[in-house]
Amino acid sequence: MNGLEGLYFEDLEVGLSASYGKTVTETDIVMFAGLSGDCNPVHLNQEYAKTTMFEGRIAHGMLSAGFISTVLGTRLPGPGTIYLSQNLQFKAPVRIGDTVTAKVVVRELISAKKRAILETNCYVGDQCVIAGEAMVMVPSRG
Repeated sequence: MNGLEGLYFEDLEVGLSASYGKTVTETDIVMFAGLSGDCNPVHLNQEYAKTTMFEGRIAHGMLSAGFISTVLGTRLPGPGTIYLSQNLQFKAPVRIGDTVTAKVVVRELISAKKRAILETNCYVGDQCVIAGEAMVMVPSRG
């Protein structure tokens, strides 16, 4: 790959995987709130968040889910990949200072349409915080 092209459909095989990790910061949460418009106080107001089941602030679920997009668009399959669908199950909260690792694994290849079905999970340490599955369209050499 030269940074402008990802893997081609023909390069993919079931079990191939890639990941991306990032430590979530206060700045990430504030910027995501501003960018998305999601100013839910559970993300931004510690006094309010202490009264919730989380007993403190948590990161936006979609902030962590965005790290899946990072893997798809930059690593596996990489540049040229087009997201078609994504399902997500939010399993546990992410907090400021947590390092989230998004891991993508090729689960199925659909040759006729050049599609890949991918397992898309996010972890904090060994704990799965987001479980999901995506379908992407992958560029072909042909």
